[in-house]
Amino acid sequence: QLQLVEAGGGLVQPGGSLRLSCAASGFTLDSYAIGWCRQAPGKEREGVSCFSERHGTTTYSDSVKGRFTSSGEDAKNTVYLQMNDPTPADTGVCACAAPWPRPYYGSYPCRYGMDDWGRGTLVIVPS
Repeated sequence: QLQLVEAGGGLVQPGGSLRLSCAASGFTLDSYAIGWCRQAPGKEREGVSCFSERHGTTTYSDSVKGRFTSSGEDAKNTVYLQMNDPTPADTGVCACAAPWPRPYYGSYPCRYGMDDWGRGTLVIVPS
């Protein structure tokens, strides 16, 4: 059974940094693309990033491009989301999910396309 567990959420000041982790069980990082989705209060779930070790591709939504970085660590079978220079618009529940389908972009997979999800971790960026 595939399992994903997020950690690292919390309160971060604007302009600070925060690193989220997604520990995977039941598969290795080169097997499936793992993505990050988030949902802000009152808004639809949106795609944030997608990490595919198999295809050597990492994608980001326009809203986080240049500020967030997703990476993988094979030794820990974990995918990370490094959040730099967060803003209040980044507030929400972040969850990792797999397998992210190709193409590796957009919000559709976060809403309809994936079977395995972590429970999410809350990120709060005060205004």
